[in-house]
Amino acid sequence: MNSDLDALATRLYVTIDDLLIDHPEWVPERPEIGIAPQLSDAELVTLAVIQALLGFTSEAHFIRHAHTHLRALFPYLPQRPAYNKRLRNAAATMQHIIAVLARDCPSWHDDLWLVDSTPVECGRSRETVKRSDLAGLASYGYCASHSRFFWGLRLHLIATPSGLPVAYALTSATTDERDTALAMIELDTALGQRSGQILMADKGYRSATFEAELNTRGITLIRPALKSEPTRPGQRFLRPFRQIIESVNQTLKAQLDLERHGGRKPAGVCARILQRLLALTAAIWHNETSNHTGPPRSLIAYDH
Repeated sequence: MNSDLDALATRLYVTIDDLLIDHPEWVPERPEIGIAPQLSDAELVTLAVIQALLGFTSEAHFIRHAHTHLRALFPYLPQRPAYNKRLRNAAATMQHIIAVLARDCPSWHDDLWLVDSTPVECGRSRETVKRSDLAGLASYGYCASHSRFFWGLRLHLIATPSGLPVAYALTSATTDERDTALAMIELDTALGQRSGQILMADKGYRSATFEAELNTRGITLIRPALKSEPTRPGQRFLRPFRQIIESVNQTLKAQLDLERHGGRKPAGVCARILQRLLALTAAIWHNETSNHTGPPRSLIAYDH
């Protein structure tokens, strides 16, 4: 493991360990009588971030790599079945850690948000669709960016221009983007009270009702105008900032292998997507709050 990734992992472990000591309710419940795990929850989450940053989509391959190269950081390493089970159970823990790390970043206070959704494919063959445990949650949807239909879920993301995830949601492929965006803002009290925010979106978020709901919260929507509409305020800034949110989605898909999550059940898919969002958040947090040079969203220093 290179020195940059080692520094991030060490700092992240110390931070997570302190958080879980202060908030024991964030830790997955365990029987009062039982064997204490040899791999702590802080070590587990740190290990999951390392896996995502190194680009291992197979947990079996990663555990073999960890047994060879990560013994100095993790004296005890579980086998793949135990790692998989504990990672699924740690979904809520990862959500809490993502929120804390994001709020510790200077870019959290940016007055501009970018919103978009991206497909999370979960299967291609008809037999997979018929037999999958994701049936009822996943559905067929259309990806306009790639002009293709897909079967799976959709990841909705509100991010800052630095790429920091501010809010996120995983829904069926056909769930309305505008309803989901409002729900994400409403669920987080801190977001709903940030008057003066600007939200940049594409034409899929066009709706008078949606815009009126945002205005009641003090949020200004910037989106492409229809041909029948006059030029809207801030429209000339749309293209460069739309490219940023597309780039954030590409970071999740290409460098963090979002579409190769490998989840076969709802709990597994959710855990693996949270794992990638946590890795992105942790990298931005480390880049913004240390002497690291380069763009906050750059993962190049950690992916080898």
